[in-house]
Amino acid sequence: MKCIPLIWQGLGLVWHSARSWTMAWALLLLVQGLVPAAQVYLMRITIDILAVGGTRATAETAVRMAGPPVLAIGLLWIFSLVLASLIRWVRAAQTELVQDSIHALIHTKALELDVAFYENAESYDMLHRAKIDALSQPIALLESIGVVLQNSVTLVALAAMIAMYAWWLPLLLIGSALPGLWSVARYVLREHAWRIANTANERRSRYFDSMLTDRTSAAEMRLFDLGEYHMASFRTLRQILRTGRLALVRAEMKSELFAGMIAWGGGIAGMLWLLMRTAHGLAKLGDLVLCYQAFLQGQKLLRSLLESAGRIYRSTLFLENLFLFLSQMPRLVVPVKPTPFPSPLREGIRFERVTFSYPGSTHTALSDFSLTLPVGTSTALVGHNGAGKSTLIKLLCRFYDPREGQIFIDGIAMDRLDPAELRRSVTVLFQEPVRYHSSAADNIAMGDLTAIAERDRIHSAAESAGAAGPIGRLPQGYDTLLGKWFGGAELSVGEWQRVALARAFLRRSPIIALDEPTSAMDSWAEADWLGKFRQLTEGHTSLMITHRFTTAMHANMIHVMADGKITESGTHEQLVAAGGHYAASWRTQMQDLAPNPKP
Repeated sequence: MKCIPLIWQGLGLVWHSARSWTMAWALLLLVQGLVPAAQVYLMRITIDILAVGGTRATAETAVRMAGPPVLAIGLLWIFSLVLASLIRWVRAAQTELVQDSIHALIHTKALELDVAFYENAESYDMLHRAKIDALSQPIALLESIGVVLQNSVTLVALAAMIAMYAWWLPLLLIGSALPGLWSVARYVLREHAWRIANTANERRSRYFDSMLTDRTSAAEMRLFDLGEYHMASFRTLRQILRTGRLALVRAEMKSELFAGMIAWGGGIAGMLWLLMRTAHGLAKLGDLVLCYQAFLQGQKLLRSLLESAGRIYRSTLFLENLFLFLSQMPRLVVPVKPTPFPSPLREGIRFERVTFSYPGSTHTALSDFSLTLPVGTSTALVGHNGAGKSTLIKLLCRFYDPREGQIFIDGIAMDRLDPAELRRSVTVLFQEPVRYHSSAADNIAMGDLTAIAERDRIHSAAESAGAAGPIGRLPQGYDTLLGKWFGGAELSVGEWQRVALARAFLRRSPIIALDEPTSAMDSWAEADWLGKFRQLTEGHTSLMITHRFTTAMHANMIHVMADGKITESGTHEQLVAAGGHYAASWRTQMQDLAPNPKP
């Protein structure tokens, strides 16, 4: 069966995460499983003593004789309470260790996978199920197996007791519970199928919930009166999910009622048989009590066993999601013996007839694209949105491989380099940089964690990027917590971009890529930053993507892109003199920037 390997995988995960705690847990469960059977046996002895004492001796003598087994029952009851507390403690320790281990596995795999993994909805569904559904399942699996083992020990002991009266009594006990097993298995399969089918709806409901409660969307929710729209969307999804869950529960309730009636009938049949034997003097009162307790507890144990079996099966189904995610492999091939990254760069970077489409897209982002970035020079790319400019940076970082063509660094094909070493040699300011909810100094240090304690380097990077001024106005300067998630100070969009720019320049990499570095800056901040641009990129091979020609004109070479290809190239002066698309766009942009003439 498919679930058996998954059970072993799940148990193996628990074993490697919390070995000593798991052994202690198993031992405690084994001991706890014997306690109920011992209590039933002692109850039989007590009843027989009291029944005999009422006819052959005085009441005082009967009570005195029953004292030891009654005391033993009481001690077993206290012992079972102590065992239950110990098991809860051990289980809590197990749970923490196993969940930390699973988090580590998921985080490691999430970082290992290519950026392309996050480009489609199916991947998000898989990751959602791994994080939400499967995270607690190894411990749930272990607990369910523990219940099965514990209850099995008790059930075997009880079955052995009632088998002394008739060989078919244990079969009657177990057989009457089989319809319950069918009911549980059927419900688990239906529930799992429903969860798989509704993963997207669950994710959408979380999305609408976050839009209504998240700070980043609060302003637009109010300005454009979007609250009721998102609330209605959330309610619609919740109604779909709620209706589906209630339908499952109703179906389970009917099956449980049917199975319970059969189990009840089996128990009654066994009790009537032993009652008749007792009435004819073929069994003692203690035997009747033992059989009643055995059937009563046995039915409960079997029901618990069936539910635990259902939970085991459910856990294996959800563990499949976890192990499916963990089995995903990166598509980018890492060379077995990578070529060392050239240091220092002597030639530069060359895109040679590169064709590329994003995964799952029919649109070609780059088509037969060729471009050279000479070492030690700054190159600007301009063009309309969707021309393929930002795609070059992603290929340069080897987040993706070209469909056709090749990228060379100092004549070495990029796919022969170690991706980790390559990325350490590239500094990138992305168009939408991450806002780390940490101190201002830590935000900058994220560009090079080796400099986290080197405040001089952090201050220098902030000065170079124009971030020193905004940081200096913060309550605790560089130690000020940024972002509202944890109660820190908030920056403007342009100030966040300057902090991200400081992070990029802290890295000291030979290759610098800037995607719209001044898009969120005001004209004064842009002028100040452009004044330092050549100084910041001196000695580096830099690629700058921008819509602002006032920024592009500071590069050594400008290339105009359209439809994934280079259409014009030259310095700013050469392109303006050529009178092409760049020149026309330059004149339009300058007219837009010019003040309105007085009437």
